[in-house]
Order: sequence, then C-alpha cells, then structure tokens
Amino acid sequence: MAEISAKTLIPETFQGTRLDIAGQIGLVWELVKAPLIVPLLRVAVYICLTMSLMLFVERLYMGIVIILVKIFWKKPDKRYKWEPLREDLESGNSNFPHVVVQIPMYNEKEVYKLSIGAACGLSWPADRLVIQVLDDSTDPAIKNLVETECQRWAAKGINIRYQIRENRVGYKAGALREGLKRSYVKHCEYVAIFDADFQPEPDYLKRAIPFLVHNSDIALVQGRWRFVNADECLMTRMQEMSLDYHFTVEQEVGSATHAFFGFNGTAGVWRIAAINEAGGWKDRTTVEDMDLAVRASLKGWKFVYLGDLQVKSELPSTFKAFRFQQHRWSCGPANLFRKMVMEIVRNKKVRFWKKVYVIYSFFLVRKIVAHMVTFCLYCVVLPLTILIPEVEIPIWGIVYIPSIITTLNAVGTPRSHFSSLHHLM
Repeated sequence: MAEISAKTLIPETFQGTRLDIAGQIGLVWELVKAPLIVPLLRVAVYICLTMSLMLFVERLYMGIVIILVKIFWKKPDKRYKWEPLREDLESGNSNFPHVVVQIPMYNEKEVYKLSIGAACGLSWPADRLVIQVLDDSTDPAIKNLVETECQRWAAKGINIRYQIRENRVGYKAGALREGLKRSYVKHCEYVAIFDADFQPEPDYLKRAIPFLVHNSDIALVQGRWRFVNADECLMTRMQEMSLDYHFTVEQEVGSATHAFFGFNGTAGVWRIAAINEAGGWKDRTTVEDMDLAVRASLKGWKFVYLGDLQVKSELPSTFKAFRFQQHRWSCGPANLFRKMVMEIVRNKKVRFWKKVYVIYSFFLVRKIVAHMVTFCLYCVVLPLTILIPEVEIPIWGIVYIPSIITTLNAVGTPRSHFSSLHHLM
C-alpha cells in the first residue's frame, strides 16, 4: 500500500492555520523577550545569586564557629552544673524526679514494639517513671496490637499507660498536649519525648535529667539521632549527610553560643514548667516542636544539646515518606516565621544578638533561603537561561559556591564525602 502523506490526512487549510499560529506565537515571543522576559530573568538571576551568597556566608560562618567551639568551648557538663543522681540510703529514690515518657504513634505497625521496649528499658526508678503511649492510629488492628504490647509490659510491673483520643485534633501536638493533662502525670516534673521509630539507650534519662535538675534555667536537653538504616540506599546516605551537619554544626553552635536551637520533636527531655510557661503545645503550624522551642526561648529558657547522647532512629527510605517529611520541614518553618517574627523583634527578655541569630541565621537563611534557592535557581532559573541564552549565570554561582556548600555539609559525616556529588546534583 502506498504511503499516506500528511497532506492526505490533514487538510491544507488546517496546515496553513497551524503554521500561522506557530508564526504568531514566535513573533509575540520575539517582541516580548528582549524588553520583558530577559530583564525579568536577569533580576531572578541576581536574586538567586544573592540568596546563594547568603547561604554560603552562613555556612562559612558556622564552619568557623564550630571549629572555635570544638577548640575553646567547654563541654556541656563543664559549662553547666552536672552531677549524677544517686539513691539515698535514708530517703531511697527521692533524689530522682518524676518523669513521664511520651511516645506518640500513628499506625506504627513496623516499629511499635521496638520503641515501647526501649522506653520500658530505661534505667530509672520504677516508682518515678510513667510510660505514656499516645496512639492516634486509625487502623483498629494496629491499635489492638499496640494496646496488647502495652498490657504485656504492664504485666511485668512497668507503669505504662495506653492512651487514645476520639479524634486527631492537632495531630502530634494535640496528642502531646492531651497526654500532659492526664491526672497521673500531674506530679511529673519532666517529660521525655520519643517518636515511634526512636529507641533510647537505657542510660538516656540518667545522662540528660541531671542538667535539668541542677540548672533551673535549662528547659530542654536534646540528644542526637543515630541512624540505623543510613546505608540502606543512596537517598538515606544523602539524608544522613544533611542531618549530621544539622546536629554536628547547627545544633552544637546554637547550644554553645546562644543556648538556643530548634527542638527536633523527639529524643529530647523538657521541663514541664517551661512548656506551660511558653503556652503549651500549639498546632498552628506543622512544626509544633520548633514553635514550642522559639516560644520557650523568648521566655528566657536555655537549651542544651548533647552530641554524645545518641538515640537510634530510622530515616525515610521511600520517596513518598521522604517527600512528606521534607514538605513539612520546608513549609512549616516559613509559616512559623511569618507568625512570630514581630513577637521576636518586640521581645524584651532576649538580647539583641540572639534575636539576630534567631531571625537571620536560624529562620531566614536556613529555613527559608536554603529551600527557595534550591528550587528557584536549579529548577526554574537555570533551565530558563538555557532557553534564553541572552542571560548568563556566572560559573561561581552554579558550580563553585554550591560545591563548597555541599562540601561543608559533609563535615558531619566524613564517610559520606563520596555522596557529595550526588547531593550536589
């Protein structure tokens, strides 16, 4: 059969119309490109380069400060009073304060046994410890499994309580808030929080609580996450590199210089009085942990980060879980900054340089600029400059600065330097 030509299938009049439309679009593009598109794209390039420089300077500053902290600063147990808590022969366990351990859960079928077992294994006087499992699961089968596990530990003499709610109002913040309202925790002075995939070591409380007992101005003791599945895939290795920088540099510098950093939502011990003074848990953003930390800091409370107090945890190993986590971590801080920036500026209890650190370094650069420049420069502006060759991006803006930033990010995980290229890409 003879080949059927395009003219047989498409009428000549339609072909002419199509060519006319394409020509008109091309003409319009040429008319608006030079006077409008090119100048706007140049402005976008300048903005992105400015944000890149802000991020570069902040990373460089943090790198210098962490070196000074490691060389000249005292360790937390030297900066603050720290003495181990011991049993008294006469008063027994009265030297140990009452502590509640909260484990918020939501359909955690894979890890609920590990987290509950680790919490029940904490070395602390049994009459001074309450384990509170806050189960917001929507799957009845999983609820039954978690409740059965709690009953199993209760049969062994552990003071463990299984709590559910009629609804999930406030999500995690709502569950933690409701948990502290229970009558059996009213006498507790401190609350340790561990997400369902976190497993603290038995001596966790004995190492963290003394900072709170002996220093009345400390509200939070934060431990470091240790990732048990970091080598599972390339995505988990790159996450490990990014989060290790967060702990090794950002948390360490904030704790040493300003006694402030963002609470990570887990693996930390709070003074309940500080939570109450700051206004309690609020669900106005997706970063309830950071929200509480900022409000407590504005009340004058101090935070301590312990890099050697490590808690086992797992990294998201699927793209769906990773995407959900990153969406929460990128959108929540920007929303919180919008709500609190003026409250920070007007605060009288916080010194000027701490305000600068919180507003500029903690919020603006790390939580907003870092995410914006990654998306705008590499996903929007750079592809457009390929389509519009009249606009160029200097090589230092797309190669040198990102390479240095990525190298500095790998400081916390020396074995992950080989992943820097993947992280950069």
